[in-house]
Amino acid sequence: MPRFPGTVTSRLPNVGTTIFTVMSRLAAETGAINLSQGYPEFGAPPELFDLVHKHMRAGSNQYPPMAGVMPLREAIARKVEALYGTRYDPEHEITVTAGGTQAIFSAVAALVRPGDEVVIFEPAYDSYAPAIVLNGGTPVRARLRFPDYLPDWAEVRRLVGPRTRMILVNSPHNPSGAVWSEADVRALAALVEGTDVVVLSDEVYEHMVFDGRRHESLARHPDLAARTFVASSFGKTYHVTGWKVGYVLAPRELTAEFRRAHQFIVFTVNTPVQLALADWMADEGRYLELAAFYQRKRDLFRAGVAATRLRLLPCSGTYFQLASYAGLTGEGDAPLAERLTREAGVASIPVSAFYEDPPGDPVLRFCFAKSDDTLARPSASITFVS
Repeated sequence: MPRFPGTVTSRLPNVGTTIFTVMSRLAAETGAINLSQGYPEFGAPPELFDLVHKHMRAGSNQYPPMAGVMPLREAIARKVEALYGTRYDPEHEITVTAGGTQAIFSAVAALVRPGDEVVIFEPAYDSYAPAIVLNGGTPVRARLRFPDYLPDWAEVRRLVGPRTRMILVNSPHNPSGAVWSEADVRALAALVEGTDVVVLSDEVYEHMVFDGRRHESLARHPDLAARTFVASSFGKTYHVTGWKVGYVLAPRELTAEFRRAHQFIVFTVNTPVQLALADWMADEGRYLELAAFYQRKRDLFRAGVAATRLRLLPCSGTYFQLASYAGLTGEGDAPLAERLTREAGVASIPVSAFYEDPPGDPVLRFCFAKSDDTLARPSASITFVS
């Protein structure tokens, strides 16, 4: 086995294996129900796979345009205009990406320079801070309020200064399931008005908003759309997370910078899947019905967990549900998540993993993008040993 003879100085010395990998591995080792990692237990309809095969057999297997095949970019433009009222130019303002994570990384790489600051909101998805650090920036952490996990805008305003290059926002929010209101969007718009601050909006769960609420995409609000990268994900929308296909919307000036980075990070995304997704998007019901689909699963999961001693927190979007175990045990969330996996046979994610300096809130995250049979099982398993 070869060994590197020199010294390696890590650029991410505090980053190890992600908690998602750790808990999924533990679930597999113990045979536990895996409600930890955020991917669906079910797949897309076979007709979508048939479309991919059709385009492969038709010879669409070579490099597509760097920004994505035009039929897909045109389909994205039609969807966004219909939902949010903003028309993005498919040629100059829409880019197909290798999933949402690459979209976020490339946006940061395009604009963040050494010495720049990027405001993120904790608990934060684990790719945000490493993307900033790898590109020479400094993450500045605003803490979302417990238990609603919405911003304290007075705190955010204090954190924004002359070195702020970007604010990275996420709604519907992973891990909490919180959804921003129009008032939150107005507060953000007021905060950045008259500045050169760019906004990066992670909206990969845009079609999973419940109880009649509206997704306040930043594409919907003209003042913010003019300074925002909006990232979304076909993997989340169509139950094919392993395909790693997403897209970014941005005004022409920001898209030009984005593509300068994008072409050297991933260059482009596989051709037959892009063409199949363009065909699939012709039926708008396939994404418009997603909210009702996941709300039913949320309600099924909540009904089962209500029989346990866990206290369910509000969930207005995504396919994640937070549960508090306050007053049930003095354990930290990480050891409790491991114990629940080993003893109760249910794997979850400790919410402390989404913080640099965890506040100690006694909260676990569960994923309900699972079959009905799977969702019916945990309520009989989750108990607490005194």
